[in-house]
Parts: sequence; C-alpha cells; structure tokens
Amino acid sequence: MAFALSAPEADAATRTRTAAKASTSKAHAAKQRVSKTYAGKAQATKTTKGIRAQQVRLSRSAISAKRRVVLRAPVIPAKPSFGEVAGLHSEQDALDLKSGVALVIDQETREVLFSKNEKAVLPIASLTKLMTGMVLSEARLPMDELVMISQADVDTEKGSRSRLKVGTELSRGELLHLALMSSENRAAHALARTFPGGLPTFVKLMNAKAQALGMRDTVYTDPTGLSSTNLSSARDLALLVNVAHGNSLLRELSTSPGYQVAVGSRTLQFNNTNRLVNNPTWDIGLQKTGYISEAGQCLVMQTKVAGRKLIMVFLDSAGKLSRLGDAERVRRWIEAAPMAKPLAAPPLAALPMRVKTAALGT
Repeated sequence: MAFALSAPEADAATRTRTAAKASTSKAHAAKQRVSKTYAGKAQATKTTKGIRAQQVRLSRSAISAKRRVVLRAPVIPAKPSFGEVAGLHSEQDALDLKSGVALVIDQETREVLFSKNEKAVLPIASLTKLMTGMVLSEARLPMDELVMISQADVDTEKGSRSRLKVGTELSRGELLHLALMSSENRAAHALARTFPGGLPTFVKLMNAKAQALGMRDTVYTDPTGLSSTNLSSARDLALLVNVAHGNSLLRELSTSPGYQVAVGSRTLQFNNTNRLVNNPTWDIGLQKTGYISEAGQCLVMQTKVAGRKLIMVFLDSAGKLSRLGDAERVRRWIEAAPMAKPLAAPPLAALPMRVKTAALGT
C-alpha cells in the first residue's frame, strides 16, 4: 500500500536531498583541491630535484673540464743543472752512482777510494753553510745574543720559503743550529748580516778561510748558497769537511736530528735535511746537504764505515733521494771489501790544485 507525502514533508525531503548533494559536491571539490595541492607539491619537488640534478651535472661537467684543462696544460721541463749542461751525467762509473760528481776519501790515510769528475767546479748550494758555520764559530761571538730576522734576510733570488718571519728574534746559537741542521736560509743570512762589519766582511772572511785551507777552486759570494756563483770542487769540499769535523760545535749541530725553537707563543719544530742521521746503521760525524736547480742535489759527510773513517762528497745528483742512494751504494761497496782498491782515483796529493770544467766557462 503506497503512502503519499504531504506538501510540507515533500519540501523537507527535497531540501534534505539537495543539502546532501551540496555536501557531496563540497567534499568532492575539497578532495580535488587536496589532490591538486599534492600534485602541485609533487611537481614542484620533481622540478626542484630536476634543477638540482642539472646543477650537479653542470658542476661535474665543469670539474671535468677543469681536469681536462689541467691534464692538457703544458709541462715545463726542469731547468738543467750546470753539471747536466757540461755532460757530467753521461760518464759511467763502477758503482753506477746517480751523482755527476763523487769523491770518497779515507780520512786518516788521505787515500782517494773513489772519484768521479772530481775536477769539476760547480755551484754548491747550501753546502756553503758549512763555511758559514765555521767562520761564525771561530769568531767566538756570544751565542746567546739575540738576532732579529729582517726584510733583508728574505730570499729574493730563488723565492725560497721560511718559517722564520720578519721580526722573529732568536739567539745566535739557535740560528746557527737551524742553518746547519735544517739549512735555514734566513738564519744563515741573518748571522752574516749581523756579523761585525756586516755581510761584505763576512763573505770576505769566508773566502779568506777557503784560501787558508787550500780550497783554490772555491769562491763564495753569499752565506746561504742560494747564489749559483758560490762554486767549489769535490776535492775542496773534502778539505773543508775534514777541517770542519774537527770543530765540535759544527759536528753537534749538523748531525742534530731535530730542534725546537720558541717563536712568540708558538714552538716550531725543525728537522735535519739529511734523513741518514736518523738511520741507526749510519755513524755520521758531520754532514751538510744542499740544493738549487743549478747545483742539483748535493751532500757531504764524514762517516765511519767498516771501521774506516771516510769523507764522502756527492754533487749534482739528479733526484732528491739519489744522493742518499749514492751514499748507500758506496757504503755497501766498502762493507763488501773494506780494503778495496781505489776505483779510478789518483792519490789526493796528485790531484790538480785548480782545475775547472771548461764546459762551464769558469
């Protein structure tokens, strides 16, 4: 049986359906707005990620381009040393040494055990500082007197670096220690600059001492060795090492493994430029290293091998470690045959007092 709604009831039902539809429409619209919002955020996120990925790709491309530029940059060849120009490295020797010049002498008998181009006169770099130390130590100046590093001590010839800044104050003894042990250029220059009479007087004394020792192939123009006009021969340097070994201060400072100095509020650690002094298999009484491009790698030592006191001189070595390698080669040779006959070497007394390499024009 069907029931009919009255007019008011019909109107109410219609309003209810209309409201329900409106509510559904609003819910649907809200849902669409939410969907659009999330879709927008997702699209924004994708866009941001895309931009970032593109930036990364561009960055990587830029880095790769820089790397390609670096790889394609021209390689500037190292400046040849005077010894290389003179052809000293083309000469072969029985021990296959890498140094252009070498001399090994028995310190007690003065017998030359090994020689190679010992007549050549070459730049000696920081081997110079051995004479600097000798002149200073024999002057008997107060070693506790403070000396200030000045702008005049800054290397303008080779542009070498130093941790001793202008204005640094250290004692004369500390500067001498650093000059001999770690080959500190500003220290050596300051010692000569503050010497009574100044730098010119100091250099004159260096040359006078060399002449007094019979070093007739030797000339000094500065106390650091940065100048390529500081010249000497293996024979002269052997004479210098022999005399310097008699100076207890030079022995102690040149073979010191390391040394600390207080500079203001800081403590600076300096180490020996010759790593062999830290090697327990070596007995080194005095040593000095040196390097500038014109001289190559250089090394002089007084050492004891197989019970024999030896003086070793190595000049114009091509590689940074080859001078040490040459010292090891000589040591192994001596140890294998302690009384080995000299290798292509005349007696020390027979060596010419002044012979210079013609190819160097000196």
